Amino acid sequence: MTSLLVVAAALVTAIATGLGAAPFAFRRGRTITWLGPANGIAAGVMLAASAALLIEGASRSTFRTGVGAIVGALFVMAASRAVGNGPSLHLGRLRGADARKALLIVGVMTAHSAAEGVGIGAAFGDTGRFGLLIAAAIAVQNVPEGLAISLVLVPRGSRVGEAAWWSVFSSLPQPLLAVPAFLFVEQFTAILPAGLGFAAGAMIWMVGREVLPEALAQGPRRLVVADAAIAFALMLTLQLRFAV
Repeated sequence: MTSLLVVAAALVTAIATGLGAAPFAFRRGRTITWLGPANGIAAGVMLAASAALLIEGASRSTFRTGVGAIVGALFVMAASRAVGNGPSLHLGRLRGADARKALLIVGVMTAHSAAEGVGIGAAFGDTGRFGLLIAAAIAVQNVPEGLAISLVLVPRGSRVGEAAWWSVFSSLPQPLLAVPAFLFVEQFTAILPAGLGFAAGAMIWMVGREVLPEALAQGPRRLVVADAAIAFALMLTLQLRFAV
């Protein structure tokens, strides 16, 4: 098994994240009217991903996963305050508060991808066949995660291509960390529960403090709640079906 195969498999998983923006290529007209439901779906996807991370982390070490989750939530809280939402802040076509929201979403999903990159490398450290299986499973999971990012970016004014790029960018830690995790599997496996918890805590804070409250405020509330619940159920089923 070569490191080249590991990085190639992890790169495919990162590219798969960009497919989450594909549905927006067929959407025409203004999207601001469905910003609330879009945020509801994104919240459901992120909460389901967080639940799957906590389950996986707890199966390895409940304590390290819990500590990681607390640190992750505190880190994103501090980052949110540091970023601010002034008019000078921008991300692509987005400015001010929209840019702040986009930066936080991309940052949180990037932390999530880092944990998955370690998982890919550790799986290849077992056997090549198992590594390919895990990489394929993560690639499938990455598509709705890219959709969650796009659901936040596109309704606020980002182009579909930009949303796809930022989705892929958020998954770049997967190929970057897969090879080190493959080469030093024992060391990376030891810190994986904390990494899984960190990503989960960061996403839970982001959903509870930013995404879901905004979605409920934009409404319609019943539709937002229904979208979030359906997205959560479908995503969690997918995550558990293809669990690492």
